[in-house]
Amino acid sequence: MDISMFLEPVSEKCFEKAQRPGKKTFGETIVSYCNEKFLSLENVQIALLGIKDERGAVDNKGCGDGVESIRKAFYQLFNHWEDIKIVDLGNVKTGNEITDTYFAVNQILTELMKHHILPIVIGASQDMTFPMYQVFEPTGKLVNIAAIDPLFDIGDDKDPLNSHSYLSHIILHQPNFLFNFTNIGYQSYLVDKETIDLMKDLLFDVYRLGNIRQDIEETEPLIRNANILSVDMNAFRAADAPGVKNALPNGFDGEEGCRMTRYAGMSFKLSAIGFFEYNPHYDVNNRTANLIAEMIWYFIEGFSNRQDDTPNIDSTDFKRYNVQIGDGPENIIFLCHKTTGKWWIDLSFMRSGDERYERHHFIPCSKKDYDQAMRNELPDKWWQFCQKLM
Repeated sequence: MDISMFLEPVSEKCFEKAQRPGKKTFGETIVSYCNEKFLSLENVQIALLGIKDERGAVDNKGCGDGVESIRKAFYQLFNHWEDIKIVDLGNVKTGNEITDTYFAVNQILTELMKHHILPIVIGASQDMTFPMYQVFEPTGKLVNIAAIDPLFDIGDDKDPLNSHSYLSHIILHQPNFLFNFTNIGYQSYLVDKETIDLMKDLLFDVYRLGNIRQDIEETEPLIRNANILSVDMNAFRAADAPGVKNALPNGFDGEEGCRMTRYAGMSFKLSAIGFFEYNPHYDVNNRTANLIAEMIWYFIEGFSNRQDDTPNIDSTDFKRYNVQIGDGPENIIFLCHKTTGKWWIDLSFMRSGDERYERHHFIPCSKKDYDQAMRNELPDKWWQFCQKLM
């Protein structure tokens, strides 16, 4: 498919020279769609894609204006990986109706994934996670979504699709192919208890901000399990990311954001990432745009270190640990990759022959989960995913 019909070129103002000494910034090395001739997708590994449509935003008018600020900040960072072919596809043309924009995003991402190109989506509001999810529908495979977000965005099942209700639309979409949803960093005082209980009843992974900040490395297996990572810039504290309509005093700091996106880049499973809700009208000295640019930089650094360390039934690259919990009938089997040191829980004993679940019998975990099992305590991940596979 010719996806250029859905795209408009990058603005020339993004190519201004970096204000710091040095050569080979992304602005100098990236291949960008900046004239009438559309760029080639041959051998491309990563594609930057801007979206300006903000009609799905809730109380965040202006978030569609931030694409060029992010792009300009990113272009001024130095490219350390010229062996990774990265292109900038420009911006999605805004449709007459927001559904037209959703369709365009879906068609563009479908074509990119067909060529095994990983999209980095910037701009607009978080409802754009929905067309990112829909891309996986034709594959017939179940999908995991992770969101760095202070809220759950589940809304009401009667609400129209928007940035506060996109998750309910994903859950209710038919055919449904969502296997797991993980929220990283919700803030309890912003979420009613009934919704927290609902998320747990749905067997979703939800992690409070305070708990996860105690050891940010514990986000690595959560992100490693995702096919899509959706980043809401409201998840970052106002001191580091003031460029959102309702900036919060608490949240992740910039360094934690960079660590999490680096984990995302390293994940062999992750197929798409999006950065949403940035509003330049509230930013201070481009602080938030610069943070998003740096998180993208760390994502690419992680991508440069990708290894396929995902186990399968015949894997020989893993150390195997059998842990007996009490008098239970089953041992918990842990796998640790001999090279990367990444940990997994092996649930392959639950294989049913249903190909949709084939990729979900090995659950990313950390050594802390193994240590917990060694203390004769059943890790939550084991029981939760057993229930999903039943």
